[in-house]
Amino acid sequence: MGRFIRIRSTRVWQRGREVELMHRAMGFAALGLVTIAPLLIVVAATAPIQERGFAQWVVDGMGLTGRPADAVQDLFAAPGKVLSTTSVLSVVLLALFGVPFAGSVQTGYEKVWGLAAGRWHTVWRRVAWLAALTAYLFAVAHSGDVLGPGALGTWARIGLSSLLGALFFWWGQRFLLGGRISWRALLPGAIATMVGLGGLRLFSSLVFSPLIVSNAVSYGSVGTVLIVTSWLVGVGFVVFGGALVGRYWYLHEPHYIPHPHSRSRKH
Repeated sequence: MGRFIRIRSTRVWQRGREVELMHRAMGFAALGLVTIAPLLIVVAATAPIQERGFAQWVVDGMGLTGRPADAVQDLFAAPGKVLSTTSVLSVVLLALFGVPFAGSVQTGYEKVWGLAAGRWHTVWRRVAWLAALTAYLFAVAHSGDVLGPGALGTWARIGLSSLLGALFFWWGQRFLLGGRISWRALLPGAIATMVGLGGLRLFSSLVFSPLIVSNAVSYGSVGTVLIVTSWLVGVGFVVFGGALVGRYWYLHEPHYIPHPHSRSRKH
């Protein structure tokens, strides 16, 4: 069994090198920080509830509490004047700046599945996916306000976030790939992505949380930005790596082996 797992892991890792997994994860982090963060901050500032959008999502995703959570909240808190100076044009411009981020995710999925690049007129898919991503992150960040505190609310929030995340990444792959891969083939990748994000959350709470405190003391806001960026690299690695694991599972597990007298299947 150990040899079997090592062989499978080696093959997945080799495929990850072929699609430049780490390079794409770093691009995911960079574009996410300069495009998605401002967009979510502005959207949160225009909402009638808490103005914490992106910061709350980062805090929850990293499993932060206490001083580390406060440091991230202070870093991404929207100034009080944001709401009064926000215009429809500003939101539209931020959304347009976020299109390259959606394009990088689309390209990553296409590389994972070995597909040709989508045509230029499919840009509308990136815009729609970006809107769905914003709604998903906003809903997850503020689910605690709806479900309430306490153990029951916490477990309900974990379950709801996991379900919404699996559905989003399942639908997101299908949508960005233009329906070229079947729903069944994409489901393992969506599940693997959520499992990976759960593991990253545990790692962040154990490793990144104390680092935020020490870096905030030594380097101020710059130290906090460095840790958050490192976490976003991990998120990008999980997003593309989860899709890669899902692809490998679907193509190499026994259920995929075609009947000897049947034609090769298309996805």
